Amino acid sequence: QVQLVESGGGLVQAGGSLRLSCAASGRTYIGYALGWFRQAPGKERETVAAISWAGSSIYYADSVKGRFTISRDNAKNTVYLQMNSLKTEDTAVYYCNADPRYITVVRGGMDAWGKGTLVTVSS
Repeated sequence: QVQLVESGGGLVQAGGSLRLSCAASGRTYIGYALGWFRQAPGKERETVAAISWAGSSIYYADSVKGRFTISRDNAKNTVYLQMNSLKTEDTAVYYCNADPRYITVVRGGMDAWGKGTLVTVSS
């Protein structure tokens, strides 16, 4: 019902910025909450940010608060993650996820997710 494709990852030096995009398709996407989570080798999966359909509810992990910004353009069926002041600790594969329930996205659950985009932050 929902397909997600992430893009925008790459190699960047510490202190730099990247903007990730996730394009969604499928009728079921309408009304879904969206989010981003990341996975690094040897570490547990971490929810980075989440946003409700109308944008009235937004969540950020403490580790990225003040540096990352999540936004969405429902007309384009796209969610974004603006990442500023990147640190080497941010190196991971970033995934976009979607679920009908906002709280489920915040907790790391999902109805659908993409294949991910790799973000590598060098020192």
